[in-house]
Amino acid sequence: MAGRHTRSWVKTVSSMHVKTGPSRRRTSRIPISNEVWVYWESPSGRDVSRVKDLSASGLFIETRARKREGDLMNLHFLVQEGQIRADAVVRHAAAGRGLGMKISSVPSQDAPQLHRLLTRLREAPKPPQIR
Repeated sequence: MAGRHTRSWVKTVSSMHVKTGPSRRRTSRIPISNEVWVYWESPSGRDVSRVKDLSASGLFIETRARKREGDLMNLHFLVQEGQIRADAVVRHAAAGRGLGMKISSVPSQDAPQLHRLLTRLREAPKPPQIR
């Protein structure tokens, strides 16, 4: 079809496999202070939330929005690296705290920005642990 833009999406696969203990995650999540936010959309709503931790395969956002495991989300990261969009699936819903999500795909043109974001966050000073 003339004039129709086709998105090229890629499944996220990370080459960084870090074992730090008994975890089901394929990649280690990077803890984040206050610098990463994400605009998200789902069939039942939309909002902007702070990202608590992030990896190439998943993230946890702070939100009071109620979602169920299996809900699909469209993510748009609000970061200095540029446009980063992703499709994700809710894997864990902590009432009043937030959502743990698995990233299912990222557009191929956004993957380099996601890699740069993860590199920047990995190299940044770590936020203090609150116990």
